[in-house]
Amino acid sequence: MTIDAVAATATPFATATTSATAASTTAAAPKKELDSEVFMKLLVTQLTNQDPSTPMDTNQMISQTTQLAMMEQLTAMSRNSSEAFALNMRQAATALIGQRAGYLDAAGAPASGIVSKVSFEGSIPRVTIGDVTVALDAITSVTPASA
Repeated sequence: MTIDAVAATATPFATATTSATAASTTAAAPKKELDSEVFMKLLVTQLTNQDPSTPMDTNQMISQTTQLAMMEQLTAMSRNSSEAFALNMRQAATALIGQRAGYLDAAGAPASGIVSKVSFEGSIPRVTIGDVTVALDAITSVTPASA
């Protein structure tokens, strides 16, 4: 069974509405995460549109505000934890300079050499062993250079 395409006829009103809708859609991109700004807009909208005979429960409003504050603190703690982890990786990579580090080469064979340089350009620090640059998480062993 085949389905024929249906052509819409454009009217002046439909064209104006469609173009206005398209313009407003591109003007304001939706947020991908909830933050205090979104919460406050929702709260103000809720308070503006509430029924005067049954106002919003203040306990519920305080509970929602507390949940928002907790969410913001958890987000900040998560960000700080990520930054601390990145700093620890940088310190670990820096401590490898002058040490003998082992890794698996492109063929999968074990190789090792003295770490001469560290690069922090990507999200994972990279160390230079001889002529080869290796990601910190690909290091398989570390021994003192004199061993």
